[in-house]
Amino acid sequence: MNKNEICEKLKCLSLDKESYIIIGGAALVLQDILEETGNIDLSCDSSIYDKLDWDVKVGLFGDEIKYNDCFEISTNFYDMNNTINIDGYNVLNLEACYELKLFENKKKDKKVINKLDLILCSKDNYRYERKLKDKGVKLIAGVDEVGRGPLVGPVVAACVILPDKFNLDGLTDSKKLSEKKRDEFYDLIMKEAISVGVGIIDEKKIDEVNIYEATKLAMKQAINNCDIKPEHILIDAMPLDLDIPTTSIIKGDLKSITISAASVIAKVTRDRMLYELDLKYPMYDFKNNKGYPTKKHLDAIEKYGIIDEHRRSYGPVSDYLNNKRGD
Repeated sequence: MNKNEICEKLKCLSLDKESYIIIGGAALVLQDILEETGNIDLSCDSSIYDKLDWDVKVGLFGDEIKYNDCFEISTNFYDMNNTINIDGYNVLNLEACYELKLFENKKKDKKVINKLDLILCSKDNYRYERKLKDKGVKLIAGVDEVGRGPLVGPVVAACVILPDKFNLDGLTDSKKLSEKKRDEFYDLIMKEAISVGVGIIDEKKIDEVNIYEATKLAMKQAINNCDIKPEHILIDAMPLDLDIPTTSIIKGDLKSITISAASVIAKVTRDRMLYELDLKYPMYDFKNNKGYPTKKHLDAIEKYGIIDEHRRSYGPVSDYLNNKRGD
């Protein structure tokens, strides 16, 4: 059922609108998160539930639920503070839908859970930090890296601990910011942060251990370079084996203000290193490509060869070396 079909079905329901809450897939369809759903799941007070002359079955968690036509209703009544009103119906809001989907823990819901998380964090990028603060965690660090894809230079990671109620309007994944805005945010973060640590793993180590392992080394180095040890670390996607509790967040640089701050520090730090390298080797255009394999960069490798800072294990560089040996 799509949104229109759900609304038509609800009109035929003999229950008063105020006596139930629309939950589950129907709530997500009504809020434009899903296109359609099979059932219309409802929740009501036990006094309403007991009066319903509907068929009974066992629900997902072993609890009794009643069903009639496309409707399923349970007595797991949600607080009205967790609802929004759509066309006069009480509909479970996105935050509560997200928590419900997490609780149900269905494999098929993985995509919608990630989608909900991203939407909620786009409206409030302090959600992960607030949940930890509510548990009494005070020193929360965000960790992110930059430079996994370039052919030249180091991979750089940053670890940032922000003060309570830190707010920087527009702060997000550094790649989505202009260079001017990144530089501005860099200065503000460095000024306001409780602690900042940077980790730099050069191209030789990258060639030795591979970029995945080098990235983890850079992140651990950044954490160790903080002059204050965090109590919990939020990491963009990559899991780390540490003696500190961690949370790995897919697209964390978009969802967490602390990871976003680390993203900016790492990006600006590495970019400035590439500007310095560009002064020595302007023919490779590092000031514009930041070491990534653009056509101008690849053409320069063919014409001028490689420099010490190139990563020998990366395809275009190793291809050049192999071709040179074959000549």
